[in-house]
Amino acid sequence: MLALVTGTGRSGTTLVQETLSRHPATGFISGIDDKLPRLNLRGRHNGRLYRLGGQRPAGMRALAEGALFQRGRMRVAPSEGYQLFDRHVMSGFSTPCRDLLAEDMTPHLRPRVVDFFEHRKGAQGCDVMVQHLTGWPRVGFLREAVPDLKVVNVVRDGRAVASSWLQMGWWDGWKGPDKWIYGPLPADLQQEWVDHRRSFPVLAALAWKMLMAAYEDARALTPADQWLDVRYEDFLLDPVATCKQMLEFLGLDWSPEFQAGFERQQITSGRSQAYREELTPKQLSDVEDVLAEPLARWGYSL
Repeated sequence: MLALVTGTGRSGTTLVQETLSRHPATGFISGIDDKLPRLNLRGRHNGRLYRLGGQRPAGMRALAEGALFQRGRMRVAPSEGYQLFDRHVMSGFSTPCRDLLAEDMTPHLRPRVVDFFEHRKGAQGCDVMVQHLTGWPRVGFLREAVPDLKVVNVVRDGRAVASSWLQMGWWDGWKGPDKWIYGPLPADLQQEWVDHRRSFPVLAALAWKMLMAAYEDARALTPADQWLDVRYEDFLLDPVATCKQMLEFLGLDWSPEFQAGFERQQITSGRSQAYREELTPKQLSDVEDVLAEPLARWGYSL
């Protein structure tokens, strides 16, 4: 089985992916595999090496920010694997200007997608290959090649996501929506940005809003038993219950080996409301103004 742990980015997907990857029946692409894309490594020993190690150090920055020598950098751990995808599946998989949909799949690409995952699943001897992706869903595209794909969609409060994006070295919203990674804003969202004096916190919030609409569209086209929404805040508050829900969804049991790995994960809710200090009252008010409807729909109170 192929499963995605996916979300908008800065939504808690890394913690969820790394926790699920503690299960001995799962496999994944590691950061080392991804940094050596020419070698096309299959990650035969990824699970064993990862499960021997500790948790990802808090605050670890992306390699793109020049953080090569950070503590814990060289450990074997799950990765989104974009360099591998771009080299061995399709160039541009990592940075499409819109979501990749079912109609974007071609007869040339379909076997490449299948082989990409099947070869790694076979090399790692796992029951469930768990792939971490963020940004656009790409669910429709992948389901054209892997119809039984299962999706764990990790949702986080859009205010927290927007605030976090503004602090990331890879955030390119400073260039404006004509030059950033997500492609042009729809006309209605563009007008909201203009109405809020082209505020960068509002632009980050609108990106979350646009991506979340894409996830809802993807969910509508996916069989109900192949899609699971998980709110990150719920995972932080009750990780045991949420993990049991995700494992059941993936057809996995709470084994003694998983229990041992789960106990190595530090899961706290300490910074779930940090955006309230990271944004000014005016910035937060503007962000809530453009996100009121989707926040309410996902159960977040203003």
